Amino acid sequence: MSELSVNHLLGIKYLKKKDIDLIFETADHFKEVINRSIKKVPTLRDITIANIFFENSTRTKLSFELAEKRLSADVINFSASQSSVKKGETLIDTVNNILSMKVDMVVMRHPNPGAGIFLSKNVKAAIVNAGDGAHEHPTQALLDSYSIRERLGDVGGKKVVIVGDILHSRVALSNIFALQLQGAEVKVCGPKTLIPKYIESLGVTVETNLEKALQWCDVANMLRIQNERLDISYFPSTREYTQQFGLNKAMLKRLDKEIVVMHPGPINRGVEITSDVADSGQSIILDQVENGVAVRMAVIYLLASKIK
Repeated sequence: MSELSVNHLLGIKYLKKKDIDLIFETADHFKEVINRSIKKVPTLRDITIANIFFENSTRTKLSFELAEKRLSADVINFSASQSSVKKGETLIDTVNNILSMKVDMVVMRHPNPGAGIFLSKNVKAAIVNAGDGAHEHPTQALLDSYSIRERLGDVGGKKVVIVGDILHSRVALSNIFALQLQGAEVKVCGPKTLIPKYIESLGVTVETNLEKALQWCDVANMLRIQNERLDISYFPSTREYTQQFGLNKAMLKRLDKEIVVMHPGPINRGVEITSDVADSGQSIILDQVENGVAVRMAVIYLLASKIK
């Protein structure tokens, strides 16, 4: 039985190509499980997992919780907004209190970049990063790549454009690492104010014209404008953003090929993507959601098998 080269999932940049291959093979198996009439396996009956979310999240939290329950793990949910963190308790104290209840794995979302890495060095549990600030969101990138592989047969050699707010997006950074590790070519597209200065040092090219980017790509990953992270105005108005960087059916029809359209959700319909595109046959948005459970089951299962 092959195993992951890491004891935690802190970011894609710590993984090797063979780790991703192993996660995907395992996810293939779990995808069969979740499509059966009995959707549970008793694999992790002895494992207790704590979901600790210091930021609001509906989809990621639900997806992790479902993945854990499908594997028969015991699950504790912890929301920082209703906790002693509000009373000034430190991150390590919070987590150690939870671990003293004999928890084996922590799935954590935190507004500070590097929170997962910090935790992995200070507590005795397997850590899964469910998003740390604008840094990484590794399971989202894995499920995105898995969904591309499912639709196009392989990720290697494919051209993927990531469109939108690259500057504040942990999804973009994790996707760039994951896609390149698997041999895909990556471009980013968006307003210049929302593209980080260092982006080309990651081996990524920048295209500011959406139509040109769509002509080039096999896959367009449309990111949400994260209004909650925009402390200043990075573009004149939502309407102007949509005119320049919003994807609609007419644009897809103008292309001389059929591209795959993705979105990590939640969608601002009519802003970065129109409803007729989101709900079209070219969109794999709902496949991403379904695959998220299988991929997270694979990650949790593979990390749990390394817990001594």
